[in-house]
Amino acid sequence: MGESEAESSLVHTLAIHSARPSKHLSFSPSFQRCAFSSWVRENICKKECCFFDKDVREDVCKCGHLKTDHAAEAIKPEDYTGKSWDKHRHVREVPTDAFGDIHFGGLGQRTGKYARVSTDTDPEVLYNLLTEQWKLSPPNLLISVTGGAKNFYLKARLKNMFHRGLIKVAQTTGAWIITGGTHVGVMKHVGHAVRDYALSSSSMQGQVVAIGVATWGVIHNRDTLMSPEGCFPAHYSMDNTNQGRLSLLDNNHTHFLLVDDGTQGLYGVEIELRGRLERCITRKHLGNKESGLTIPAVCVVLDGGPGTLNTMYNAMLNGTPCVVLDGSGRIADVVAQVAGMPVTRVTISLIHQLMKKFFGQEYETFDDLKILKWTKMIQDIIRMSHLLTVFRVSEDNHSDMDVAILQALLKASRTSESLGVEYWKRQLELAIAWNRVDIAKTEIFTEESQWKSSDLHRAMFSALVGNKPQFVSLLVENGVSLRDFLQDEQTLCELYRQLPSCFFLHKLAKRVHGSNRSRKQKFSIGAQGHSGRAEMITMSHVSDEVRHLLGSFTQHLYPHSPVTQQFNMTTDNVSVSVSSQAPLKAHDAEAQRDPGTDLFLWAVVQSSRELAEIAWEQCRDCTCGALAASKILKKMADEGSDVDEAAEMKELAAHYEKHAIGVFTECHNSDEERAEKLLVRVSPFWGRTTCLRFALEADDENFVAHSGVQALLTRTWCGQLSVDNPVWRVMICIVFFPLIYTGFLVFRRDEAIQRETEKSEKIKTVETATGSSLRTNQRSPNPGRQQHLKPLGRWSRLVCLYSSPQVKFYLNIVSYFAFLLLFAVVLMIDFQPTPSPGEMLLYIWLLSLVFEEVRQLFHDPDGFGFHKKVKMYINELWNILDVLSITLFIIGLVFRLTSELFYAGKIVLCIDFVVFCLRLMAIFTISRTLGPKIIIVKRMMMDMFFFMFLLSIWVVAYGVAKQGILIENESRLDWIVRGVVYQPYLVIFGTFPTDIDKTTFDITSCSINGTDPLKPKCPMLDENQTPVFPEWLTIIMICVYLLFANILLLNLLIAIFNFTFQEVQDNTDRIWKFQRYELIKEYYSRPALPPPFCILSHLYLFVRKMTLCGTSTMSREFKNKLPQTEEEELLSWEALMKDKYLLSSQMEQSQNMERHILDTAQKVTTISDRLEREDEALSAAMVKRLARLEEQVVQSTKALQWIMDSLKSKGLATKEAPSMIFPAAPTKTEETSDTLKTTSEKEDGFHVNARQLQYPGSKLTRFPVPEEKVSWEVKFSSYMPTYYSSEDNGDHADGFVFIIGNFCIMFCRY
Repeated sequence: MGESEAESSLVHTLAIHSARPSKHLSFSPSFQRCAFSSWVRENICKKECCFFDKDVREDVCKCGHLKTDHAAEAIKPEDYTGKSWDKHRHVREVPTDAFGDIHFGGLGQRTGKYARVSTDTDPEVLYNLLTEQWKLSPPNLLISVTGGAKNFYLKARLKNMFHRGLIKVAQTTGAWIITGGTHVGVMKHVGHAVRDYALSSSSMQGQVVAIGVATWGVIHNRDTLMSPEGCFPAHYSMDNTNQGRLSLLDNNHTHFLLVDDGTQGLYGVEIELRGRLERCITRKHLGNKESGLTIPAVCVVLDGGPGTLNTMYNAMLNGTPCVVLDGSGRIADVVAQVAGMPVTRVTISLIHQLMKKFFGQEYETFDDLKILKWTKMIQDIIRMSHLLTVFRVSEDNHSDMDVAILQALLKASRTSESLGVEYWKRQLELAIAWNRVDIAKTEIFTEESQWKSSDLHRAMFSALVGNKPQFVSLLVENGVSLRDFLQDEQTLCELYRQLPSCFFLHKLAKRVHGSNRSRKQKFSIGAQGHSGRAEMITMSHVSDEVRHLLGSFTQHLYPHSPVTQQFNMTTDNVSVSVSSQAPLKAHDAEAQRDPGTDLFLWAVVQSSRELAEIAWEQCRDCTCGALAASKILKKMADEGSDVDEAAEMKELAAHYEKHAIGVFTECHNSDEERAEKLLVRVSPFWGRTTCLRFALEADDENFVAHSGVQALLTRTWCGQLSVDNPVWRVMICIVFFPLIYTGFLVFRRDEAIQRETEKSEKIKTVETATGSSLRTNQRSPNPGRQQHLKPLGRWSRLVCLYSSPQVKFYLNIVSYFAFLLLFAVVLMIDFQPTPSPGEMLLYIWLLSLVFEEVRQLFHDPDGFGFHKKVKMYINELWNILDVLSITLFIIGLVFRLTSELFYAGKIVLCIDFVVFCLRLMAIFTISRTLGPKIIIVKRMMMDMFFFMFLLSIWVVAYGVAKQGILIENESRLDWIVRGVVYQPYLVIFGTFPTDIDKTTFDITSCSINGTDPLKPKCPMLDENQTPVFPEWLTIIMICVYLLFANILLLNLLIAIFNFTFQEVQDNTDRIWKFQRYELIKEYYSRPALPPPFCILSHLYLFVRKMTLCGTSTMSREFKNKLPQTEEEELLSWEALMKDKYLLSSQMEQSQNMERHILDTAQKVTTISDRLEREDEALSAAMVKRLARLEEQVVQSTKALQWIMDSLKSKGLATKEAPSMIFPAAPTKTEETSDTLKTTSEKEDGFHVNARQLQYPGSKLTRFPVPEEKVSWEVKFSSYMPTYYSSEDNGDHADGFVFIIGNFCIMFCRY
């Protein structure tokens, strides 16, 4: 299994463990630092000198460190006569003392990771440090940047393109950038690129990893990084005071590996370890091991000198492609100039010219032997053209450097023997790993490549698991068949197994754990996992969890199968073991599976918007799928604890509700009858549920408020009656039902017959006019319907009238008013100790109401289950009033039948009458005018509740203060409540108290001692029976109280009501339309007879239930299963409407003003870049032309000088005219002729190995022989090969070398 699979399985394991009760706490940062420090000390070492041998200076060792930096045992006595200092013997490894977090001061306050490592450190340990300890994700690409170690100048445009291209390729592909890590040269440019990205990018984007591999001994201010226990953080100063030859670390890199060989002041110590680390990384698998891909690497070259040329040469020998940035200077420009030339044209003379041109004064320090060697290396580099890419800003094909880098990698993997399907697969897997769909479009999906659906399945799986929607869309466009891709159930199981860490995964893990625990199976994770049975994730678990999210009214999407996919989830050996690879079965349950639906569900549960969007476009039942996605997302948002994640889920749910509305709108505009079928048809792909049911369960109010849905509800409300019948006609026919036989009421059957008749007449008219038959061309949605469409009979009309929900509603209203009238008469007129016949009728009437409530509670045509039904029943306010009124009635009845509580029973029944009257408001919910107002009243009642809490503070505060000032020691509780609460409350409504003002005080209205139970106690009086309370205080108190309570708080209540009204008013119509369904469904299922006659229907239903075991079924008005042929036709039509909706959405989006602005800005940027590129190209061409013209002027001057010299000579002797060669004259080292150049244009098929700089199988270097000197006929006076005797061949050369004159003969085993 690949590393990505192992990581995914580990996530699943952790998710399952998180579902269990755990006694372990999360590790604190201090504990993590201690664990990291312990690991570093055990695995990472540094090097230190263990023998002080003084150098030129007395206090400096030959290792470069001061004497004080050495340990005591390293300093020997002055008379010590041992061996001299040797790097291999006198440098030892000890645990490192420099690691942790490095903090750079200044603007940005950047923090990175660092560690001081030995040159002999195992690269595997360093890779573990980077990935496991520093938590870096394994790279998909390794970018090694090399070049000038001194500050060099880059043109502004070239620098911007380098910065932008490098960061883009690193950020999009998840690459690691490796540099020298110091604050000079090319490393500084890389740091600036990382800094610019960090400043411009958001925190949600991934971090660009820039790893600096530098020499520890040349780092300035390195003392601040040293601490045996690690520094968290180490404050590193960028101060260059007393820097000398040392270098500062670049403050924009993210990670540092500081390589130590025990010396100080020596550059280049890190080169060998850096090379080994890069080779170690490139041996790691990229993604799955099964793919066979390893992490690719690329070398980017800027500027640089001979060392850079050597690095580039060695990298290409190891198969690493190199990208050279033309215009960056020195060796990069030299290679860029000769790239693309035939090897025979790259001569020593040309290299001399280019070195002189690009190196300037530094060229004077180069001798002929070095240039000879460099010429040979450059020729070998050019010979490996598939590994060399030159990035030129002026060329249109490489306008972006990131494209050039990725194209270089693809070109490097393009070999002559691998131009088949496997080659293209590797190319595609690389592009997917880099997440560069632009590269895949231009380089892979071309006319040359021929793809089958099966060839793209692995790429499709990688794109889905890697959450790369652009690639998924590209693969679907290029021939991936989802049906073939998901044909094997194992593939779908594998997709769920590799879900990213999300809410659904944790819920699924809990379900797996719970199911296994219920079956008492052993769990074993980790080292003990091999002895027990591994935990399983199957499609049955997925089906159970999805059904939980959709609702218990749905059926399982994936039926339980005896074939089980078992996934071994041990942390030590993460593997997948499939007990059987069974394809999707062809039985009825699974024959209805749709691969687009499966993929859409997989994307929705992980809240992947882009993947879900692509899958939704591919699924068949798109409207039902969008509404089901809305239900799933809202359910997960309600159950989740992450507020931000829940908000994203709700936003995505609203997005798919909008999709459902858009598709349904197109359907409704095209064919209303089909659109209504689409609402109530049973979807075999989504648990055999309807679109309307999903919309109601998901609270998709906007969808339910759609005019098409409301038309269906209106039609259902009217039953078999026409929706065009006026209400007054229906009410008259309820009383005088014979009118239905006179055409006074129109039935839907009559309208259908009339439409068919008009249609037939139109066809006859056209046939008569044209003389041809059109009947055979007419498509009828229901063949044979016309001959079966007959008028309703007398009994059928009567049944249709009284079974209409509309008629049932009117009859129930009349019945309810009659019930209230009877109830009022009994309470006010006929409430006797012995129940009268009227009262007995009232009891029977109430019993029928109780039976009806019980029937509603147990009536479950949708299959919700009893618990869900009870929950839905309680959540309805009107049902709560029903239960409360019935409960109070029963309590009152019990009290009324008890002689001692007769009057109390009447009081309870009177209160109950109030509740019954409030219940009467439910009849207005069907009204389009009053229904929304009831919703507003509900909201205002909530506002008033909180307002009363605020008002009670002022009432109690004033009441207690007033009572304490006026009344002395009142002991009667009822009068205390009156004085504290009741009287202050009445003051708000204008009842002014008389006992706070002496002018209005009446002593006859109160009791002096409080002995009269019907009068309040008088205020405190003096001997003259005059109140003694401070009149000025009581008047001020009531004024302040009225100011706040009557003016401030009441106006606040008015403002709250006004705000609520304005807020709810815009949504009341939508809310009313949504709640209208429940009322229609209630009366649709009610008996035709109103209470109390409905008790007969209840008895019939009870007998039928008990004897015939009949089950309640929902009518086809709400749930209709279509025949297979009609189902396929309806889905095909819906798919056509979906395409129409998507096209209109794209057109609307393209016409958006913001989109126009973005497109215009992009076009302006493109034109600007092209103009700059053309200007640079023109300037470069002008420079070349001027240089050539200058050269011609020099030659002309020489020719004129020769003519003048000839004319001045008296002998007029013929002289040889100087050669008019426009190119520069050859240097002294060029000894070849044009003839030899021409004859050697072709590559010889022999002695190729002898041209290499190293002997085969050896690190021994040959004497460099450039291409022009290979032929034996060419004189090569500089050829001075080293002589190797037979004693030296043991470890160096695989053969023998003899030197004969100026020629070298080598007998080697090739």
